[in-house]
Amino acid sequence: MWRPSWRGNDERRKMAALLGLLVNPVAGMGGRVGLHGTDGTSRLAEARRRGAASVTTPRARRAVQRLAGRDIEILAAPGAMGADVMVAGGAEGRTLEMQVGPETTAADTQRAARLLADAGVALVLFAGGDGTAGDIVRTIGQRVPILGIPSGVKMRSGVFAANPEAAGELAAEFLARAERPVAAADVVDVVEAGTAPGFPGRPPDVELRGQASVPSLGAGRLPGPKSSSVLASSAAIEALCRAVAAELSPGTLYLFGPGSTTGRILDVMGLPSSPLGVDAVQDGALVGADLGEPAIVELMGLSPKTKLVLGVIGGQGFLLGRGNQQLGPAVLSRIAPEDLTIVSSADKLVALQPPLLRVDVGDEASFAWATGFQRVRVGPSRFMMMRVAGAA
Repeated sequence: MWRPSWRGNDERRKMAALLGLLVNPVAGMGGRVGLHGTDGTSRLAEARRRGAASVTTPRARRAVQRLAGRDIEILAAPGAMGADVMVAGGAEGRTLEMQVGPETTAADTQRAARLLADAGVALVLFAGGDGTAGDIVRTIGQRVPILGIPSGVKMRSGVFAANPEAAGELAAEFLARAERPVAAADVVDVVEAGTAPGFPGRPPDVELRGQASVPSLGAGRLPGPKSSSVLASSAAIEALCRAVAAELSPGTLYLFGPGSTTGRILDVMGLPSSPLGVDAVQDGALVGADLGEPAIVELMGLSPKTKLVLGVIGGQGFLLGRGNQQLGPAVLSRIAPEDLTIVSSADKLVALQPPLLRVDVGDEASFAWATGFQRVRVGPSRFMMMRVAGAA
């Protein structure tokens, strides 16, 4: 059931494709403050205690703005779960008739997804992360194609567009077609290390939550799931990490982003690492572990110089904006171009389709130096040039 609020004429309403819009307003809130998700009331409360703000609302609005003025009818979940974003993005549509409390839950997401599917939408465009995708696919399976506006912390699933603008454009193109081709995509989520059953191509801390149907005309706008590097020589990676560790300058603060390659650099230094977090090293000592953006900025203010070491997400090519939201504009605007080091195995870069790295932070103008062509260190004395693309 839903409550009509369409303001266009009846003829346009008959012709328009029906798009379901669903927003998880609390998804991704923990990223900037060093939490690795906001699943559960306790983690959400901690994110707010640390000063976290909603990230899904502005990111969903960026996607909806690409739909405004097109021959698309939107059926949105109520309030902060969709209708507010629809209006703010300049689009028109209708609102689902369902009651939502002041604090939305996974049950609200599941109920809204079911109502959208029952209403006959051609596509569910949702804003959230892997947890939100899992809630949706567990509810509607592959009944209706889905497409994610990336707004969570991790986003390892294969249902997310490269950035919010790409999500809006891809949704519009998909709905404009008479025939709408779809493909199957894995929906996965990170669980406590060692608790997930392994399955081919996934690390042991990632669990398969189901398969979704997604638009199959991505052309680079739908990067696919995160993958592990299986071809890289362990000796080559070890040599790369030892070379980077040996070249750290005294007095300089080094920020190491999440990932296995950056973690191995700390390993060869005899330091613990945070697989999903940002760690800080100075003069051979760990001075900060699993840091949020405020703590990183504070450390930078105490150091004469800061350098940033980043890895690359396999299969997706993301450099910034997925899994490392702690490295937001407040940090990146203080990094000089020459103080960025990107490390990766060569096979991981070669396997990227299309062959580019991605940045999706939301304020790329404050660190425009990060886009364009960048050197990626793939060995002690070997580099590959890669193009880095931001949101368009």
